[in-house]
Amino acid sequence: MKPRISVITLGVNDLNKSLKFYQDDLGLPTEGIVGQEFEHGAVAFFDLQPDLKLAIWKRTDLAHDTKMNVTPPSPTEFSLGHNVANKDEVDRVMTQAEKAGATVTVPAHSTFWGGYSGYFQDPDGHLWEVVWNPEWEFTT
Repeated sequence: MKPRISVITLGVNDLNKSLKFYQDDLGLPTEGIVGQEFEHGAVAFFDLQPDLKLAIWKRTDLAHDTKMNVTPPSPTEFSLGHNVANKDEVDRVMTQAEKAGATVTVPAHSTFWGGYSGYFQDPDGHLWEVVWNPEWEFTT
């Protein structure tokens, strides 16, 4: 299998609340909710970088599409890593997320491996790590 992940889909409880969080509060670009004309089809896509999108879809609709039962979410199943260019940007993003209503689970701090990171949860409990890795180069 060639690695071609192009969409990361998060199941959310309230599509409009999550749209506001990601679009209005964090500033991720989107055309808003699409697919409302289809039963179980309402979804919003956010452009993250070339060939990669974040999707938010109602948990119940995701369960319907996958023929799975809705189960209690666990924030420790996975985390999304948002790598930034420097320590100051970690602090800025963490502050922005907290002002947007995110729950900061680990404030920004120096890591044991020489980086700098913090964690927050979005309104549905999805865990995000905002991280600066001195070994990786990212432009602002």
